[in-house]
Parts: sequence; C-alpha cells; structure tokens
Amino acid sequence: MNTNKILFSISMVAIATVVGLTAVNSVLAYQGDYTKEGPNCTAERHEAMEKAFESNDYAAWEDLMQGRGRVIQVINQDNFAEFAQAHTMGKEGKHAEADTIREGLGLRTSNGQRVGAGFGQGLGRGRMAK
Repeated sequence: MNTNKILFSISMVAIATVVGLTAVNSVLAYQGDYTKEGPNCTAERHEAMEKAFESNDYAAWEDLMQGRGRVIQVINQDNFAEFAQAHTMGKEGKHAEADTIREGLGLRTSNGQRVGAGFGQGLGRGRMAK
C-alpha cells in the first residue's frame, strides 16, 4: 500500500470523527440550555409545550414528551409546577434562578452540569461518610 493511500485513509477517518462528534454535540447542546431548541422541535410542538407550561398541564407535557429523555424519568405530576417555573425563568433570562430549580429537581443546568442520581459519584457508592 502506498503512502498516499494511507494518508488519505487516515484523513478521511479524522474528518468523519470530527463530523460525528460535532453532530452529537449539537444534538445534546439543548439539554439544560434555555437558548437552544431540541432535535424534535417544530413550531406546532413548541406552541403546545408552551401552552402546557403556561397552564401547568402535566398530562399534556407528558404526552408531548412521549417517553423521551431522562427528564421524563425525573419530572412527575408533583414537581411539574417547579419544572414549568424553571422553564419560564430560563426564557426570561433568569438562568441562575432556573438552574437552582433544575438542580433541585436533579436535571442538567444551563452550563451543562449534570446533577442527580448517577452523575458524578456513582450513585453515592464509595464515598466516605462525613
């Protein structure tokens, strides 16, 4: 095999890797970031989501989510009002306040920080008691 073919192959693999990582990053960028739309966002879905948040309609939100994402495992009827409040605050630019609520709920914050069970310390296993 000649050197040109090897270099070409390595270059193509590198380009494919960069493109793949960029695509994954853009899909995950919206999680907790109030300025980005998710991959399933359409004008109709967005409007329905906003209506669910404004009317504190957990059932409508849950139906729109269709079991997607970790958020559906964390948010329930009892804490949906807090989640809706964080959504509203995030839209208003009150990111610190919204992040405080999201962190309390165990959700990713606007800086991408993951919180909650399973993030950071292996579900608390192996930590020394204080």
